[in-house]
Amino acid sequence: MSASAELAIRARRAAFNRAIAEGDAAAIGPLLARDCVMVTGTDSAVIAGRMAQVKVWRREFGHPRRIVYVRTTGNVVASPVESIAMEHGRWQGAAAGSEKAEASGTYAAKWREVAGEWVIEAEVFVTLA
Repeated sequence: MSASAELAIRARRAAFNRAIAEGDAAAIGPLLARDCVMVTGTDSAVIAGRMAQVKVWRREFGHPRRIVYVRTTGNVVASPVESIAMEHGRWQGAAAGSEKAEASGTYAAKWREVAGEWVIEAEVFVTLA
């Protein structure tokens, strides 16, 4: 995998983390593929589509006791034959303004380069603590 692809994916993940920290649902949309899928960590709810995910984030950001999620990339592996990559890492959620994790676990994300930008096609989260 080219170093530039890994750097681009890590930068996009950092942008996603910033959007969550700042409660900016509009900034999340461009990081997601139109038909993306997310499987949540505890109840395995499936949230399908960019607009559905943005709607969930808006609702989350409006919650009075909001949880701020941080995803920390461990590694990124790209396909040598397609414009896709897999990211593995750890996540944690803490109440806004707190550093004490209320939940944490691992995740995997499938990325695809579309028109020169890396977007998330699928994410699976597992709650371990």
